[in-house]
Amino acid sequence: MTDYPPGEDPRRWRALAVTLAGGFMILLDVSIVTVAVPSIQQGLDASASGVLWVVSGYPLTFGLSLVAGGRLGDAFGRRRMYLGALTGFVLTSVLAGLAPSLLLLILARLLQGLFAGLVTPQNGGLIQDLFRGPERGRAFGLLGATIGLSTAAGPVIGGVILAAFGEPDGWRWVFLVNVPFGLLTLVLTWLFVPAIPRRDVSTDIDVAGIVLLGLAVLCVLFPIVQSDAGGLQRFWWLFLPAAPLGYAFLRWERRRVAVGRAPLVDLRLFTVTPGYAAGMAIGAVYFCGFAGIWLVFAVFFQDGLGYSPLESGLSVTPFALGSAVSAWLAGRLVDRWGRRLTIAGLAAVAVGLGTVGLLTLLVEPAHLLLWITPPLLVAGVGGGAVIAPNTTITLSCVPTRMAGVASGVLQTGQRVGTAIGVAVLAALFHAMVGGSGYPAGLAVALFAAVLLVLVALVLAVVDFRGNRGNNELENFPTHSMASGQ
Repeated sequence: MTDYPPGEDPRRWRALAVTLAGGFMILLDVSIVTVAVPSIQQGLDASASGVLWVVSGYPLTFGLSLVAGGRLGDAFGRRRMYLGALTGFVLTSVLAGLAPSLLLLILARLLQGLFAGLVTPQNGGLIQDLFRGPERGRAFGLLGATIGLSTAAGPVIGGVILAAFGEPDGWRWVFLVNVPFGLLTLVLTWLFVPAIPRRDVSTDIDVAGIVLLGLAVLCVLFPIVQSDAGGLQRFWWLFLPAAPLGYAFLRWERRRVAVGRAPLVDLRLFTVTPGYAAGMAIGAVYFCGFAGIWLVFAVFFQDGLGYSPLESGLSVTPFALGSAVSAWLAGRLVDRWGRRLTIAGLAAVAVGLGTVGLLTLLVEPAHLLLWITPPLLVAGVGGGAVIAPNTTITLSCVPTRMAGVASGVLQTGQRVGTAIGVAVLAALFHAMVGGSGYPAGLAVALFAAVLLVLVALVLAVVDFRGNRGNNELENFPTHSMASGQ
């Protein structure tokens, strides 16, 4: 196979399209299953608390394996990791779709999430490997569009599948649809994704670091993803060991670097890589507000207004469409405007979601959908201008040899933010519904989401002011951590 200099491989755009297709499928599985919960309960005669593990188990193991997936891709090759982990994802999708019992379905979802976390960091790593200059911004723009669109489109696609296949086994096709799509993606990956020549990256895998970080993330995520089933009341004590485990992980990583061994996460990512620490914080806080609204919208439209799963999903398509278009545009502009795009996008999301919250309180439910469509579109346009530029800026100065683990750490922050946001917004929603009704519940949840988005906006402004003059990507240094490791 012919080797090309970075940024000159003629296969790079085809390779990106193929890997983003797989990434879309994997991220879609985070939200698509939410509309299938009633069908799963009926089909398997399962309790609501049992089905909760089908929903929450996937993002739990997804978040646990992201950093390890990035490190393994850095060490053994992204194409190899992508093919192997995507094969595992397809096989576990078959297991989930054919599961004869709730226990096997939960096991399949846990394994699905594990393989999903191994696949996802390879997308960011491949962009770092294959693209240079303004093209890298456009590539990350497409990645941002994929993230935003897959999150928002999950309920829509899930509703279409359930409408097509009906009860009681329509839920099985929510998982089985991954099989033909996944097999096609595997074939195209084999044909079009180049094998990047092996770099001088140590294959000495930091097993102790993987265990320590995994336990710390588990202690934070487990009570949160189980919050709807009383997880915060029953498992609050898991937050206590999270801090010492995190501290032990940091000490261990520093020790690995000091003795000349490859760490799981080189902490210099946060200390000397321009834009990385700020970008990760902005992304994590934004996902707290952004990702939590979809469950709240689904419950409001279906339980509060009596919509079908398909109608509920279609109700939020303005956000998805606005996000997809603006992410593509923002990716083309980020090399010129830098952090300014993130600031403008966060402001638009706050205005759009805040307006939807106000209209929910002021407009009759029968006319609400018509009124909220424009502000949802505004929020979607803003959302696309947040994810893509922030991803580009955050990863722009990361050395290519660490691109996978840097992408994994970034997306771990997003997964943790998602879990926290879903738990907080759902808790506020249900607390208000009991006393004041569904419109008040949706409004309060959206106002809380706006507050979280405003926190991310403050972080973005602080980062911009602290790096004034370096916010256009052409002014960023093209290397960092040149020595060490």
